[in-house]
This record gives sequence, structure tokens and C-alpha cells, in this order.
Amino acid sequence: MSRGVARLGYAPDMSRLAEALRRETTEATLSRSPAERVALALALGDSDVALAAAATGEPPAVVRSRLARQRQTGRRSSRCASEP
Repeated sequence: MSRGVARLGYAPDMSRLAEALRRETTEATLSRSPAERVALALALGDSDVALAAAATGEPPAVVRSRLARQRQTGRRSSRCASEP
């Protein structure tokens, strides 16, 4: 067990469980085609929007627009996008 894990106070069994889950997730991801990975990412995004909508009581469209605005906060506009 690494010193970082011991310092965080994880029990050795938890560390092994985390490593097993990480390995399982990586294997499952690598076994998918690129199209399947994209479909999974989109489905997870839809699921997150539905959870956020349920938690806030807002319609999914409102949640999507709020998330889009948050992603843009702090970004600088690209000059090449604004020039003809």
C-alpha cells in the first residue's frame, strides 16, 4: 500500500476494492467501440441533466442552458471564430 493511501486512512481492503473497480471500469471502457463510448457519454450526460432537474425542480431545458452557461464562464473567445 502506498504512503498516500495510508495517510488518507483507507483500509487495505478498501484500497484493493478501489483498484479492482478501477481495473473493471477500464476494461469495460476499452472493450467498447468508439461509437459505443460516445453513446455512453451522451447517455450519462442525459442522466446527469435528469438528476439535476429532479434535484432543483427545474425543467431539463433550463438545466441544460444553465450548464452550458457555466461551461462558458471564464473562457476567452477565440479570435479566429470572430474574424471572417
